[in-house]
Amino acid sequence: MSTVQDALRRFYPAYRGLYTPSLQQAKAALNITRCRTNALGGHVQKCDKCDHLVVHYNSCRDRHCPMCQGLTNAVWVDRRSRDILNAPYFHVVFTMPQELHALIYQNQRLLYSLFYRAVAETLQELSWDEKYLGAQAGFLSLLHTWGQDLHYHPHIHTVLLAGGLTKLNQWRSSSKKFFIPVKVLSKKFRGKYLYYLKQHYHQDLLKFYGDAEKYSDPKSFQELIDRCYAKDWYTYTKRTFSGPLAVLKYLGNYTRRIAISNSRVVSVNEDTVTISIKDYKEAGKRKETSLDGAEFIRRFLMHVLPKGFVKIRHYGILANRNKKTKLELCRKLSFSPTYKPKYEGLTTVEILCLLVGKDVTVCPVCREGKLKHAHSFCPGSSP
Repeated sequence: MSTVQDALRRFYPAYRGLYTPSLQQAKAALNITRCRTNALGGHVQKCDKCDHLVVHYNSCRDRHCPMCQGLTNAVWVDRRSRDILNAPYFHVVFTMPQELHALIYQNQRLLYSLFYRAVAETLQELSWDEKYLGAQAGFLSLLHTWGQDLHYHPHIHTVLLAGGLTKLNQWRSSSKKFFIPVKVLSKKFRGKYLYYLKQHYHQDLLKFYGDAEKYSDPKSFQELIDRCYAKDWYTYTKRTFSGPLAVLKYLGNYTRRIAISNSRVVSVNEDTVTISIKDYKEAGKRKETSLDGAEFIRRFLMHVLPKGFVKIRHYGILANRNKKTKLELCRKLSFSPTYKPKYEGLTTVEILCLLVGKDVTVCPVCREGKLKHAHSFCPGSSP
């Protein structure tokens, strides 16, 4: 089976000949290329019955690596289970107009954070409004920057609790339909983002390169703002989650997702990388598209996040500072059970056994002995 690692090994040199990656992009590419190879070292296990040896190479643990997310994601979602209330949740998606994509990409840390801020303030203010909910809601937001074909498409997925805590500390549920009109939501979000964007511009916090360099001129920048104000920003709600378990399943699917998984890489040949995509114009029909190798690497590395950037953020009654107070009060008021994390206190091997549904310490040859740690080997050396 072809992988992103295969594509990077074959085409990263060609990509370097055409583009200059950022420090974080270069680091991610190197990590993924070396992941689970002797370049990172590893350890050897030996069966205590038949002396069969099994070599395990170390993972790179890069958050952009397709091979390193499974266990980390499962543990993270398991920990979040204690925060889930027995109430409906809404799935809201906020997107950015095409006109702002270049500017956002050139100012990622600043304008991604502004994206989160505009979403959070929009939902918090409208949730407090008596016309809609009249309570403090709880929600988490996570950023994705890609479309199916790996083109740059920054958007935020938000999981929003269908209820909240009033000023009198009473639980208030919303209707089954999303409680904020989408047009109101979109206009509020658009206004907030553009207001703060203009502030950043006047404070000389923005950088302009290439096609976006013209926006360093105040007149051109104002024309950009005017065009964005004139557009309807695409904000929409998806199907409501059917209970806490559905929310957890969603978190498992989305939270630590990267631009493309290995399962979507169909083939890697001498010149191209063929990937599987969903065509949403044809009701999500599966199709295949081939990209020049260097172009595939360029698109993949566009989605490497700035160093230390927090991708998943919690707000309202789900914010860390409120979990032991307001969230616990909401749990009592909404008669929600406490979901105990099932992986809490377990070792990595024990968690892995639960995930794959079998004892991974059993010798695959004799089926009787147990694999025990024999020795470790350093990066670059032979096992």
